[in-house]
Amino acid sequence: MADTIIHTPRDPNTLSNYNNWRTTRTAVSIDILFDEQILKGKVTHTLKSITNAETKEILLDSSHVQVDNVEVNGKKHKFELGPRLEPYGSALKIYLDEGVPNDTEVDVCIDFATTAACTALQWMTPAQTSNKRHPYMFSQAQAIHARSIFPNIDTPDVKAPFDFTIRSPLPVVASGIPAESNPKQASADGELETYRFTQPVPIPSYLFAIASGDIAFAPIGPRSTVATGPDKLAGCKWELQNDTEKQLKAAESLVFPYKWGQYNVLVLPASFPYGGMENPIYTFATPTIISGDRQNVDVVAHELSHSWSGNLVSNASWEHFWLNEGWTTYLERRIQAIIHGGDKWRDFSAIIGWSALTDSIKNFGETHEFTKLIVDLKGKDPDDAFSSVPYEKGFVFLYYIEKLIGQDQFDKFIPHYFETWSMKSLDSYDFKTTLLDFFQHDKATSQKLENIDWDTWFYKPGYPPKPDYDTSLVDEVYALADQWQRFTKDQNSDFTPKPSDIQGWSANQLVVLLERMLLFPQPLPVEHARYLGSTYSLRESQNVEVSSRYYQVALLSGDTSIKGHVVDMLGKVGRMKFVRPLYRHLIIMDVELATETFEKNKDFYHPICRAMVKKMLMGDKS
Repeated sequence: MADTIIHTPRDPNTLSNYNNWRTTRTAVSIDILFDEQILKGKVTHTLKSITNAETKEILLDSSHVQVDNVEVNGKKHKFELGPRLEPYGSALKIYLDEGVPNDTEVDVCIDFATTAACTALQWMTPAQTSNKRHPYMFSQAQAIHARSIFPNIDTPDVKAPFDFTIRSPLPVVASGIPAESNPKQASADGELETYRFTQPVPIPSYLFAIASGDIAFAPIGPRSTVATGPDKLAGCKWELQNDTEKQLKAAESLVFPYKWGQYNVLVLPASFPYGGMENPIYTFATPTIISGDRQNVDVVAHELSHSWSGNLVSNASWEHFWLNEGWTTYLERRIQAIIHGGDKWRDFSAIIGWSALTDSIKNFGETHEFTKLIVDLKGKDPDDAFSSVPYEKGFVFLYYIEKLIGQDQFDKFIPHYFETWSMKSLDSYDFKTTLLDFFQHDKATSQKLENIDWDTWFYKPGYPPKPDYDTSLVDEVYALADQWQRFTKDQNSDFTPKPSDIQGWSANQLVVLLERMLLFPQPLPVEHARYLGSTYSLRESQNVEVSSRYYQVALLSGDTSIKGHVVDMLGKVGRMKFVRPLYRHLIIMDVELATETFEKNKDFYHPICRAMVKKMLMGDKS
């Protein structure tokens, strides 16, 4: 008798028995029903048994999903939804008539419908869209929300190709290559039309993505398209067409050629909770990157970097999220250096990132579990751990390794790493082994790598060692911030703020100035915060990166006159990067207004953002 094959699951955030089964292909057929605000259809998973200890049950993740029928290889099978286990949902248990031998595939077809409690979908009325003509729907499945769309093995440790067949009265995009026959405009009579997509590259379930609404399309490069509302199309095309192909080529020069065919961007309505979501083929992006000055397009550099880091090579569980985001932030900043002309530009971005890391660590506390590179998420919601820590602490770790062994040596490792783990998932220990093995025959580099204190980097909470960044692009910003700090302390200071102080500055330099002010030991006095805003026209800035940070400075100063601007932004922007800190400061200043603002806008926010803000209002700092 052969030895029993045992696969140990690495992901604590799934209820599936993916140690017994792996998805080899998924096909979804969905109707988008705007009137009912549900998705309804079938999902067929081809599952392969990966253990010769024959199992007689299949466990899939589900959360608030209505399951109407289950068939295995075309035959109805008994199933049941287990008791709900927060925050992971209810396991869908499918009973098999007999054990399935190792390496044998079965087709599991499930009739399902989403419910009002679905955490992955946002349904918007026409009034909530930019041109107010049609409803809109979009999904956001990361981290563990795909299970609220349809039952699946919802872990990044399992990847499979996808086929999409979606019927909607409005144009559809999805995380697959669109069929040429797909309609390009809304149905004239409101009837459902069929849209097809295929994703031949294996992806984890969290990269399943769909959106449907009044969407128009325009080219922004030889292999790229932007999609957005018709009234916003010209502005989005202008914003993105200058840089997208340059960024793609820069990324390819660092790793290897892009493997996904097309790279497109869907600019979503303002309630989208993230800067961007790296759904393959179609990055889902916040409209806050469309600032009319091309100052925020580095978000695209980040999301397209995910085409290698995260999408092609995935973290095995959300406990190792830094492998997705730290690598992506590293590649994004290398792209910036290539495009803008030198490492001083990536160090400039890294300095901004360090400020974001500081804010996250201060918010959690320096000893908090979620400030580690590898976090313990057993029994926890991965969304609660979401912060800049995996992005920035992960970046600092890779930056440290690069400086330790030299950029030329590290650049040899980059394509090897992504080729080794292409279309697979790994954890931090796999990363360590891959790095050390690659240089095992290079004695000089191996000796340098012996200096890495892996346990400290992986498990120590709080701040990593701060790199010695090139500050040439921030020195004049710091100098102006220092003048403002002295100005607030000394009424006899000879400094007189004037608009020419920031003449020729980029939006990111203004961001650095404001973030520096947020770290002052004492907040600006109210009158100085107002003076700051009026002198540099910060209240009126159309760049949300700038205006939102100015609002934080003003709130921290106690300037009650800024409350109207803050409330207005919180009703127009759903990106958590802006929403969470603004609510945090507004709660301190006026908790009743913060609560009233949330109640007024909660239906505008995506369910993930809504849940986060609700926790903040209840006193949860996570």
